[in-house]
Amino acid sequence: SGFLTYFIPGHSVWQQWTTLVHFSCSIILIVVIVPYVMTHFRRTLVTRRITVVLLGMAAALSMLLLSLSGLHIGIFGQQEALRWIYQSHIIAAYVLILSLVSHIIGHIFLKASKRQNNSLLFPTISHSDLHLNHSILLLAILGVAVATLAYASIPDPFSTTPAVEPYEHPYGIGNFSPSLTETDGDSFVDERLVGRSEQCASCHKEIGDQWMASMHRQAASDKAYVKNISLLVEQKGMAAARYCESCHAPLALLSGQLTKGGKHGGIAGTPAFREGIGCMGCHGIDRVTSLKGVGSYHFKPSTAYLFSGMQGSLPTKLHNFLIRIDPKAHVKEMSHPALSSPKLCATCHVQFMDKDMNGWGWVKMQDQYHSWLNGPFSGHSEQTFENEATKRCQDCHFQPVPGDDPSASREGMIVSHQTPGANSLIPWLNGNHNQMDLVRRFLQNGKVRIHIDEPRRKDAVRSARAISPKDRDTEPPFYFYLGESAHIKSIVTNQGVGHKFPAGTTDINEVWIHFRVADAQNRTVFESGHIGKDRVVDPDAYFYRSTPIDKNGDHVWKHDLFNMVGTLYKNSIPPGESDVVEYTFDIPNWVKSPLTISATVRYRKFNIDYAKWALDDDHIDPPIIDVAQETITVPVLINSEIELTPHLHK
Repeated sequence: SGFLTYFIPGHSVWQQWTTLVHFSCSIILIVVIVPYVMTHFRRTLVTRRITVVLLGMAAALSMLLLSLSGLHIGIFGQQEALRWIYQSHIIAAYVLILSLVSHIIGHIFLKASKRQNNSLLFPTISHSDLHLNHSILLLAILGVAVATLAYASIPDPFSTTPAVEPYEHPYGIGNFSPSLTETDGDSFVDERLVGRSEQCASCHKEIGDQWMASMHRQAASDKAYVKNISLLVEQKGMAAARYCESCHAPLALLSGQLTKGGKHGGIAGTPAFREGIGCMGCHGIDRVTSLKGVGSYHFKPSTAYLFSGMQGSLPTKLHNFLIRIDPKAHVKEMSHPALSSPKLCATCHVQFMDKDMNGWGWVKMQDQYHSWLNGPFSGHSEQTFENEATKRCQDCHFQPVPGDDPSASREGMIVSHQTPGANSLIPWLNGNHNQMDLVRRFLQNGKVRIHIDEPRRKDAVRSARAISPKDRDTEPPFYFYLGESAHIKSIVTNQGVGHKFPAGTTDINEVWIHFRVADAQNRTVFESGHIGKDRVVDPDAYFYRSTPIDKNGDHVWKHDLFNMVGTLYKNSIPPGESDVVEYTFDIPNWVKSPLTISATVRYRKFNIDYAKWALDDDHIDPPIIDVAQETITVPVLINSEIELTPHLHK
């Protein structure tokens, strides 16, 4: 039974039943073979046919290895990091057959007289024994056949009709419009085939824990998302939620909840609310249909294993057991080539709004994929940069980490599913210090830098006194005079972010430069980008953000992008490029030298106005993360002419 499933490729119903029979018979065989081997050895150790004895011992040892490796696979499943156990199981089977056949042949060729004189040492197999073995084999084959036919007669437990009927089509004939999501035949998908992350985590516990803390897991339960999706449904109806939920809550979209009378993913207590972007939200995508975004993927549910979708403890355990001991089909279904391509990220991290939604026309919105594609890290552009290695989205947001999981590599590494990014608000609200630290380290990893250009002076006054060449400064000195107007340049460089910085929801996030000049007594000479008592950033600060507007030219400040028709202001830094910001300020006469000049790139998830509205909290104070910082000191001199003394003329 083992070789039958090993040599015949495929994963049909009869093969899975054969696998179950194989494991069941193996358990029985282990129980029977142990006392038999012990008794057999006691009877035959006195023989002088050393070759036959050694072949028998080899068969027994290979049977022991076969049993132990099989039990390990049955209990713990096949694991990539322990691939040698499965390989040992296969090798032991070959050795067992070879040594056992050789042992029997050697036994047959012993002298007939010895077999006749000592039937205890050289027993023979009776016809009744053969009939029993044949009966057991026939019964097993018949059992597999009956089980296969019986399973085929069971009605499909999965529904392909919408969860709520009648189902509206206000955006065309497509079941999932205005999103671009597709399925085979445009059919709906049973929610059990989309939202089963808890079942996945029963085997992949460590990855499940990582996902629980991730922003993917909270894509639908995020309080700000709940506020915005509720506003969208209130103003444009439940069907309009398909635009958002193809990415934020695919379970609600694919199961057919998003119609009048249904429940969107932002409603607490629903499966879509709990799942967000679950395991199948990504692993169920078998191909990318376009790079337009707004859920431009094709979803294919997984039903390869027996008892999938059946209720009850026993069917669930058998289903999971089959996946553990024979994971080939599972690995194939859960590892579509699309998962390793940056194009997968484009399905949701590229966005547009068209006339069906805003009543105006097509508008381009966030697009991390194409900014990566046109940058130096994609390998698809002619740009060069100090780091020319190609990097995918997955290389930053799904980094390999040490882990104990069935999917771990032979080096013991797993793909982290914590998906660190720029959302520092959700872990802060949840009190998840581990995720918050991860986000902070991710933002402060040096991919964005700020540099203050030292104010080198071309008009620097020099003494006529001779100095040694080794003491000469190759660059002009830098300093300020009291009472003069100073000019300082600050350069912000996106040297490692794969896409534009900042990206994503730049209309509600805040990235700005805090620039401060203080004298030796820490008195402020000049400051831009400070935080006021009302927690609002200095409006005159230099911001990296966007300002969307509606058809009346008013600011769309609630992230109600279905009203957006254009952008009044947009400022970001493409990957591998820099932005120069110049500051001008006066040096008062009361300044004590030297001046300390600091420039900091600061980040806050949500500006205060949006945070107060979206989170229903007038006292909310989201955390601020300093992404990059630099400080220099500049001397301050008194501007007076230097006169040469008479002895210098001599």
